[in-house]
Amino acid sequence: MRLHLDQERGRLCDEHGGSFDPATRQWQPAGEAVSGEPVSAAQALDWLQRRSGQPLRTPVAVIGTRTPTPAQSQAAEQTGLLLARHGLTVLCGGRAGVMEDVCRGVAAGGGISIGLLPDTEPEAANPYVTVPLATGIGVARNALIARAAHCLIAIGGGYGTLSEIAFALQFGRPVFLLEGAPAVEGAQSCAGPDEALEQVARAVLRLPASGAA
Repeated sequence: MRLHLDQERGRLCDEHGGSFDPATRQWQPAGEAVSGEPVSAAQALDWLQRRSGQPLRTPVAVIGTRTPTPAQSQAAEQTGLLLARHGLTVLCGGRAGVMEDVCRGVAAGGGISIGLLPDTEPEAANPYVTVPLATGIGVARNALIARAAHCLIAIGGGYGTLSEIAFALQFGRPVFLLEGAPAVEGAQSCAGPDEALEQVARAVLRLPASGAA
């Protein structure tokens, strides 16, 4: 689906003239001619979050391994940077590994990260977390991350990440996979952070995932 953004009228429309309502995040039937410049889903997301007056407030979760490879660390940091630059709040487990890398990227992008910690004290958070929340419930916090997020990006990971992916799919949350994240039916693999951002944007804008079967 091709998107068009009319900045002057504050209107995002599809190729058929249907318009997107930022308040409800629903597409309205075609009623006017297509107007505005062609934009990608990521560009439309940036407009929604920064200029529509009705941004999505639900965070996007980034989950993954506590012992990342250099490629996984780089992907996590770049993912955090991209999400922050597009006005999204990032939710994670708040500790080390991919969680710290994504928070570093969010901080570099001037965004907000929420660390949902398994620990009883907020001091357990990595130094880049904006808002540490100490739950004291251990790995049960994995279900909270999956429930609280609009969608999830998984980068690498083992059993803990697998549990979060499974919870997310059970809760009907879209899941996007990067850099060796556990492959689960219903989750969609992405080639890199840019593609993951595009898929997140499509999820926020209630568009079908590109490349989905």
